[in-house]
Amino acid sequence: MRKALSKKVGERRKFSAVFSRLGSKANYHGYSEETILLKNIVDLENNQLVADHIWFSYTKSFQGVRLAEGIKVEFEARIKQYEKGYVNARYKIDRRTSDYKLSHPTKVKIIQV
Repeated sequence: MRKALSKKVGERRKFSAVFSRLGSKANYHGYSEETILLKNIVDLENNQLVADHIWFSYTKSFQGVRLAEGIKVEFEARIKQYEKGYVNARYKIDRRTSDYKLSHPTKVKIIQV
């Protein structure tokens, strides 16, 4: 589904999504870091669904709005490519693949409650 993003790598675009829930992950230093789950991400320029879900860090731009389950938000983000998968150099296993993500979200605002 995220293949639609492949043609726009490096661009900053406007998106809308539905807030689902908060979560957490271990950061680089092993400390817990809050995250948020957004579902049904739509590119507002062409009203095309670009991803079914995306996790973001719970940054100040998201903390600045009152998020509750089901609230629709609008934001700008940069499209980037990244590698995902499993690598074990000792046994020469490399199962990485490319995928696309949204990064550096800004200008977050609520558009529908």
